[in-house]
Amino acid sequence: MEGADKKRIKQKQSVALRYRPEKERAPRVVAKGKGHLAEKIIEIAKKHGVPIKYEPDLVQILSKLDLEQEVPPSLYRAVAEIFAFVYKLNHNYRRPT
Repeated sequence: MEGADKKRIKQKQSVALRYRPEKERAPRVVAKGKGHLAEKIIEIAKKHGVPIKYEPDLVQILSKLDLEQEVPPSLYRAVAEIFAFVYKLNHNYRRPT
């Protein structure tokens, strides 16, 4: 692997969120990682058809939370925008043509 590729993978971060409003008060961090682990999280998400939104600043903040920790109220707006994006993608994808 080239040096630039190693650096890119090393710097990559990912965070996966889950929100089940019928069971949870707020979204939770269910996976997070850097480097190769981040790549694996993204790969698994794609394999399962989970939409991916690239928000590096938000990922940096969310990655400081523990696994299964609720997103704090101060981040609700930013996270709501992510879920709205996902909802819109799912709605457009499922709409008959």
